[in-house]
Amino acid sequence: MIAALTGMGLSAAAGLNAYIPFLIVALIARFTDIITLPSTFAWIESWWAIGIGSVLLLAEFVLDKIPAVDTINDAVQTFIRPSMGGLIFAATSAAESLDKSTWMQQNQWLGIVLGIVVSGLVHSGKMAARPAINAGTLGAGAPVVSTVEDGAAIGLSLIAIFIPILVILALVVLLGILLWVWRRVHRWRNRRGPEGDDAGLSYA
Repeated sequence: MIAALTGMGLSAAAGLNAYIPFLIVALIARFTDIITLPSTFAWIESWWAIGIGSVLLLAEFVLDKIPAVDTINDAVQTFIRPSMGGLIFAATSAAESLDKSTWMQQNQWLGIVLGIVVSGLVHSGKMAARPAINAGTLGAGAPVVSTVEDGAAIGLSLIAIFIPILVILALVVLLGILLWVWRRVHRWRNRRGPEGDDAGLSYA
């Protein structure tokens, strides 16, 4: 159960930024005994995996804060974030130090599926909201929102590992924020549509 909560929190974080939870898990597994990854996922804590993840995180950190470029980046990340969520969920839910469940270790596919679903949902909310935020703020909102998302990914990852019992609360809060953003974006689009049509007629 604890490992499942950890996996859910980390996969949700991956929906915001694929590389933050990956690197946090990799570094904690490499330098501490808090997470002991099973042999099939031991490569995650290797130096080459950490190095590649760091380079990709740097690229993501920059690209996600540039208006318009962030939308293209989100489209590319449609394949990466859910996959990373599935990977991290499966790796941590099978970790002996988190949950000594033989069943979870033997059925790693379940963690992969759950991680993909959770991460995919969070990514979808982020991808839907960002273009409208950019348009509504003339691009000024991109770096601000991206920074908040990065902070949320870090916080959610640490909560998932060190205080997994709070993951449900954190996910509820995150879901509430995504729903609030979606409703604001939906209202903004509905309000903007008729005005745009009226503006077009006035200039005709």
